[in-house]
Amino acid sequence: MSDLSRARMEAFLEMMSAERGAAANTLSSYERDLGDLHDFLSPRKIALDAADQQTLSAYLSDLARRGYEPTSQARRLSTMRQFYKFLYAEGLRGDDPTAILDSPKKSRPLPKTLSEDEVSRLLSLAEQEAALAGPGQLSRLRMLALLELLYATGMRVSELVALPAKVLAQEGRFLMIRGKGNKERLVPLSKAAIAAVARYGQQLAAETDGETGPFLFPAASKEGHLPRQVFARDLKDLAIRAGLRASAISPHVLRHAFASHLLQNGADLRVVQELLGHSDISTTQIYTHVLDERLQKLVQTHHPLAKQAKNHD
Repeated sequence: MSDLSRARMEAFLEMMSAERGAAANTLSSYERDLGDLHDFLSPRKIALDAADQQTLSAYLSDLARRGYEPTSQARRLSTMRQFYKFLYAEGLRGDDPTAILDSPKKSRPLPKTLSEDEVSRLLSLAEQEAALAGPGQLSRLRMLALLELLYATGMRVSELVALPAKVLAQEGRFLMIRGKGNKERLVPLSKAAIAAVARYGQQLAAETDGETGPFLFPAASKEGHLPRQVFARDLKDLAIRAGLRASAISPHVLRHAFASHLLQNGADLRVVQELLGHSDISTTQIYTHVLDERLQKLVQTHHPLAKQAKNHD
């Protein structure tokens, strides 16, 4: 590194320490980041303080090629931005080459989900426990109704626990859900969900003398209905009893299972979007990995060339 570049980097670090109160570890990170950038620029005969936007963009691409995670790339970019902004503010160069650099895109993680077998195990155990008479049966019937409704509709947990009591009086196999932004959507109910809600409703009426209040799942909480945290806790307890990992289970994971299993069994992405209450199809596209797998199997099973290849094997 040239004496000039070294002096400017040290002036930057000094400013970050004195004016911004940066900790020693932070200063060390800045120095390492700028040192790595210098190592990239050096073979190209470009001084650290003289790099342009195109070269810095090439450096970010190089970080990606070297396998750096988007978060690590973003940290390097943050260091660069602060360094070149300092040079510009001090009049040590006439522009800030990082002003129009794009932040690296963070990959969207695939949602956790459950297999159809795992959901079946949960539902089977909930059904067995709900059939047990005696103390706590209402809670057990409530858990079965919650599970059946969630897996049948893919509702958000906030929508589920706040369902109105009038659900008990409705007829037919469709449920009107009020979602985000007070938007309403119609979702179909499975026969198992209808039966579970009916059984729960009968027990609830018997234990409350018909005074159930405005919510389907009433509770002594400030909201007046079952808190979602209580449902999430009880769901994890059920998962443990079913021999599943508690860390892999949550109400949101069951919502993902609903969507994934629909797609695996032939549902259209637009239909799943409507059922989940997503206002934008791009939100539903986190499930396209499921569609990709299904399409690959479809082609391998039905495409004439794929069949010919199997015949040659």
